[in-house]
Amino acid sequence: MPLNYSKWDKLELSDDSDIEGHPNVDKKSLIRWKQRDIHEKREMRKLHIAQLKADIACNDVLKPRLQKITEDVEAQGPPLFSSLVERFKTNPSPEKPPTTSPEQKSYDEMLLSLLLQVWEEAKNKGVQKDDPKLGEALVAGLKKRLVGLDEHQEKLRKELQQEEEEQHKKITMEDLHEGFESHGAIHDDKPKKTEKVTEVEVLNPKGVQSASHNQASSSSAASSSKSVEDQYDELPELTPVLEQFSRLPLRGYEESWEFIKAHRDVYVPGASDALLVAAFRAQSDGNAKWAQQCVHQSLLLQYCEKLGKDGPSLFFRKMISGDPRATSVFEKDVADTYAHLVQRVQLSKAEETAGGEQIQLVPENPNQSITFNVPDGPPPEHIELEGPGFENVDVEDVKKALQMRWDVFQSFDEPLQKALKSQSLDEVNKVLGSMSVDRAEEVVKMLDLAGILNFSDGGIRDETGQDADDEGDVEDEGEGEPSGEQHA
Repeated sequence: MPLNYSKWDKLELSDDSDIEGHPNVDKKSLIRWKQRDIHEKREMRKLHIAQLKADIACNDVLKPRLQKITEDVEAQGPPLFSSLVERFKTNPSPEKPPTTSPEQKSYDEMLLSLLLQVWEEAKNKGVQKDDPKLGEALVAGLKKRLVGLDEHQEKLRKELQQEEEEQHKKITMEDLHEGFESHGAIHDDKPKKTEKVTEVEVLNPKGVQSASHNQASSSSAASSSKSVEDQYDELPELTPVLEQFSRLPLRGYEESWEFIKAHRDVYVPGASDALLVAAFRAQSDGNAKWAQQCVHQSLLLQYCEKLGKDGPSLFFRKMISGDPRATSVFEKDVADTYAHLVQRVQLSKAEETAGGEQIQLVPENPNQSITFNVPDGPPPEHIELEGPGFENVDVEDVKKALQMRWDVFQSFDEPLQKALKSQSLDEVNKVLGSMSVDRAEEVVKMLDLAGILNFSDGGIRDETGQDADDEGDVEDEGEGEPSGEQHA
């Protein structure tokens, strides 16, 4: 019975052993370039698919409107054409495709541009304003646009189909889904203990209840803010769509409502928490405007969730209509939450200044040493690749790698550049220790990505009695992986 290997067709495997290096470029960098090229192509394809879907959706809206205009102009003549042009110029509808671009044209503006093109074509054919053939020329131009729109739509759909087929040829992390899971309930069969409760009769029971409620609400608010900081690393990250949602303007309730209807993956569990984490990070980086927007959008989702099944439609109906009671309560909550966030960021920075975690480069074992491949300058104009294994290596890729290493080195501050040039691990660790944890982690990643950071093993190996075929394996064992450790 023949074996069927078709189920492995969608797996994209890479063999790093056949990637030959260059004296000036380490093998890890070449592997990273190949991986980055694969990921960049995937992202470009995803963006192209999203753009194609948006264009098809926009044309689906424009086509019936253009058909209606064509039928009306054919029935009522050029006066209707002129009145439509005037209305689109003076009083256009604000309805537009659901995008976050500030320069996005509305549907009426697109139709106005199309009508003006039809009019210009009629004038170029010699048809004047009072010509009796003007109506026929306008109708012919509109029908021509309809035919062109249909052809363009067909072309877009074919291109979209090809891109989606290409996207699904290989399995990626986005294609992995949870199959099923089971939960076990633990039942407590122990008898419940009875406790005696002593009730104290007071003169003002309502006042005591109010005080208890205020204390409980304040403690719950404090615990909520504390949990945001304690579980900072465990909260979900912003997705690209959720980041677009966070960039919407404050009090832009209508835009937020349209965005949620067009992107259902915004209104999901955990989205409000991710927005609060992004607000904390933005405020820490000094981006107060984006932090306010993230808080605003996070509370917007929380209010929708609290209002139940029809929460989004109920909430936005009140906010868009301008209900003074609803808007005042919501905006006050946004202001209070942002003020509390600012206070927590200030306290966090003060704690970091007093002494917090640091990023330090430490060898994994005593035989390992850390060195730095510091570039002397940009790559030369002419590079020659000689020797076996360089037949398939592109000189331009080598130049790009060397140029990237030089650009990364130039982007560092002067103290870090001096520490790297000194080839002293202690000096580099001093500079990293003066940075924040996030900044130091970013610097280490850039050093590793550019091939400046180098880990190697020292000592003497006993290779007596080994075959020549094992020589490559022994050399490969000497390569160490980059590592960074945090020390308080």
